[in-house]
Amino acid sequence: MDSYECTICGYVYDPAKGDEKAGIPPGTSFDDLPDDWLCPLCQEGKEVFEIVS
Repeated sequence: MDSYECTICGYVYDPAKGDEKAGIPPGTSFDDLPDDWLCPLCQEGKEVFEIVS
């Protein structure tokens, strides 16, 4: 699974770690995040994230 980086603040969503504070368990792909999920650092939506290569 690919990681995605917030283009606003640089936060990287790592699917292997999930997002514990938002209740997203490890192993959740970026595509499977809820549509209303927000960056835990800057509170921007999924649309500002880009795949990390």
